[in-house]
Amino acid sequence: MKRLMPLALAVASVNAAAQALPIEHVLVSAPLQKQEAETALPVTILSGADLRQQAGATIGKTLGDTPGIANASFGPGVGQPVIRGQQGPRVTVLQNGLRSADAASVSADHAVSVEALLADSIEVLRGPATLLYGAGAIGGVVNVIDNRIPRQRLDGATGGAEYRHDAASDMDTAILRADAGSGDLVFHVDGLYRDWNNLEIPGLAARAHDDHDEHEDDDHEDEDDHAGEEESTDGFIGNTGGRTRNLTLGSSYHFDRGFVGLAVSRLESEYGIPAGAHEHHDEDEHEDEHEEEEHDDEAEEGGIRIDLKQTRYDMALELARPLPGFDQLRGALSYTDYEHAEIEGSGETGTLYSNETWETRLELVHAELAGFNGAIGLQARRGEFSALGEEAFIPRTDSRDVGLFVVEDYRRGDWIFEAGLRLDRDERDPDANSTGDESFTSVSVSGSALWNFNPAWQARLSLARAERAPAIEELFSNVDANGPEDWIAHAATGAIELGAPGLDTEVSRNMDLALHWHDANHSLEVTLFYNDFVDYITLMNTGLEMDEQPVLAYAQEDAKFYGVELSSEFQLATVAGGELRLGLFGDIIRGELDSGEDVPRLPPRRLGGRLSWSDESLELWTRVVDAGAQTRPGLNEESTRGYTRWDLGADYRLGVGDSELVLFLAMHNLSDEEIRLSTSFLRDVAPEAGRSVEAGLRYMF
Repeated sequence: MKRLMPLALAVASVNAAAQALPIEHVLVSAPLQKQEAETALPVTILSGADLRQQAGATIGKTLGDTPGIANASFGPGVGQPVIRGQQGPRVTVLQNGLRSADAASVSADHAVSVEALLADSIEVLRGPATLLYGAGAIGGVVNVIDNRIPRQRLDGATGGAEYRHDAASDMDTAILRADAGSGDLVFHVDGLYRDWNNLEIPGLAARAHDDHDEHEDDDHEDEDDHAGEEESTDGFIGNTGGRTRNLTLGSSYHFDRGFVGLAVSRLESEYGIPAGAHEHHDEDEHEDEHEEEEHDDEAEEGGIRIDLKQTRYDMALELARPLPGFDQLRGALSYTDYEHAEIEGSGETGTLYSNETWETRLELVHAELAGFNGAIGLQARRGEFSALGEEAFIPRTDSRDVGLFVVEDYRRGDWIFEAGLRLDRDERDPDANSTGDESFTSVSVSGSALWNFNPAWQARLSLARAERAPAIEELFSNVDANGPEDWIAHAATGAIELGAPGLDTEVSRNMDLALHWHDANHSLEVTLFYNDFVDYITLMNTGLEMDEQPVLAYAQEDAKFYGVELSSEFQLATVAGGELRLGLFGDIIRGELDSGEDVPRLPPRRLGGRLSWSDESLELWTRVVDAGAQTRPGLNEESTRGYTRWDLGADYRLGVGDSELVLFLAMHNLSDEEIRLSTSFLRDVAPEAGRSVEAGLRYMF
C-alpha cells in the first residue's frame, strides 16, 4: 500500500536552508575561496548555529538529511556520508583540506576519524571534485574545517563547553574548546569525550527475510515477522556500545604577510559491531535479554569490537605575495598514524589494520591576468596500508599519488565562467604473490558557467569529465587466494570480498544544471544532475555463499546516475514577535548498470522539511522526513520499506554578560517507526534508533 506523504508539514532541514541562501561564507574547499553565490559548483555549507543544531556523533548522521546526501550507518559508532549514491572510495573526507587518512573507505564498518561536533564549518562538494582533490573525490568531497591551526590573530580568549545526552543509546558527550592569543601568537585546544551503550530500537533488530515486501498478504506478514525472532535481539541492537576520546593542541604565529602553524591530535575510539553482522558469535548472544541492565552491557560475549587509534600532525602556511605575479601561497602538510584492531569475542585480535600517510598540498593564486583569476596546485600523498592477522584479506600495499591542477575563472557582465584541468599519477605496490605493481594516469577536466540573469535569479551549468584509479581494496582483496577454500572473510562485515587486479580507471562524465531564486526573505533552488560512468567499479553480491557468508566481488560495468535535488526556505509571517519560517526539501536518485541491474545501496526518494518559530532568545522547530520504499535494491539485495520520521525541538539562548548559554532539547522519531536505511550494509540486522530524546547545554564565551 502506498504511503501517505505528509506534504502539508514537509519542511526542509536547517542544512537545506543554509544551502539555498546566498550567505557570506567563503568556500575554503575551492582554491580561489569564493563565496557560495560566486561558483557553479554544487555546494552544501553547514556552519554556525545550523551546524551546532545538526551535528551528530558521525559525519554521516550530521549530513544525512541534506538534499543529495545520505548516511550509510553501521551501528551508532559508524556513519559514512553518501553523496548522490556514491560512497566509500568515491567520497573523500577531508580535515582542513587534507584527507582524514583513516580506513573508512576500505570497509563500511570503519569509522571516519573526524568530529562534526568540533568543526567550525562543513563544506560538501556534491558531484565530481576530482579536479580539486584527486581520484577519491569522483563522487564528492566532505571538508570538515576546524580551527586547530588558528588562521586569525586573537587578543584575549574565546571558547566554549558543551554537554549533551541522547537517550536512544544512553550517549553522553562532553566537549571543550578554547582559543587564546596575545599579539602574533595564538593557541588552540579542543577535546571531546563520548560514551554510549547499546542502541534502542522499535522491535526486533533482524527483520524476517520477506519483511521488505510491502505487498505481502497480511496473513503471511505476521508469520514472517517472527521468523527470525529467536535469532535477534528485541528492543535494542546488541554489541553497539562504545567510547571515544579526542584531544587536539595547535598554535600559529602571525606576521605581516601571513602565518605558519602546527597542530597535533590524538583520537581513540572503541565501538562494537552490531550483533548479526558477522558469524563469530555464540548462540547465547541471541537469547532473550530484555532487562535494562543486561542490554546495556557493552561487552557481549562473541561480539567483534573495533579498537581505533589515530595520531595526526598538521602544518599550515599562508603567505601573501610570495612571488612576482602571485597574490597568495597556501601550503599544508600532514602526517597520520592510524590503526585499528578488530577484537574477537575471545579478546584476541583477528585483524590489525594500519594506515601511515604523508600528504602535502600547495596552492598558488596568481594575480589577475587579462581578466582571468586562477590558481595552480600540487597535491602529493604517500601511504602504507596493511592488514595483519589470520583474517587479513588485503595485502600490505604502498601507495604514491601525485596530482597537478590549474583552475581559472573569467567574469563578463552577468556571467562567471570557470574551467579546470588536473593530471594524476597513482601507483599501487602490493606485497602479494599473485600480482605486481599497478599504476594509473588519469586526466580530469571541468567547465562551468554561472548567469545572474536577474537580481533574484541565477542559473548554473557545470560539466566535468573525471577519472578515478581503483582503490586498494578493489584491486587486492583476497588476491592471493588459490580458490574458494582460501577465501578470507572480513569478520566485521561477515562477507567475503573479492578484488580484481587489472581493473581500469573509471571515467565519470557529469552534468549539473541548477536554477536558484532568492529575495530578502525567501529562496528556492532546483538541481538536476546526470552522471555517466564508463567502467564503473561496484561491489556486487554474487548470490554465492561460503560457510553461510555472502560472496561479494568487485567488477566493472558502465553505469548511469541521474536525479533531482530541491531545497527552499520561506518566511511566512511575524507571529508573537518572532519569525515563522517554512522550508521544503527533497531528492531522488536512480542508478542503473549497463546490464540493466540497479546499482546497489542507493538512497530512496525523500521529501521533507522544517517549520520553525524564533525570536531573539527562543527557537521552536519541527521537522519531518518522508522516505519512500527502495524497490530498486540491486542484484541479490533486498528492498527496504519507506518511513516517515518526525522530530521536534527547542533552543533557548540566555545572555550571561558577554557570554551565551544555550539550552537545547530535541525529540527524534516521535512515532517510534522502524527505519532501515537502504544505504547501509546492515539494514537487515541493524535499524536506526527508535523514539529518543536528546538534551544538553552549551556555554560560549
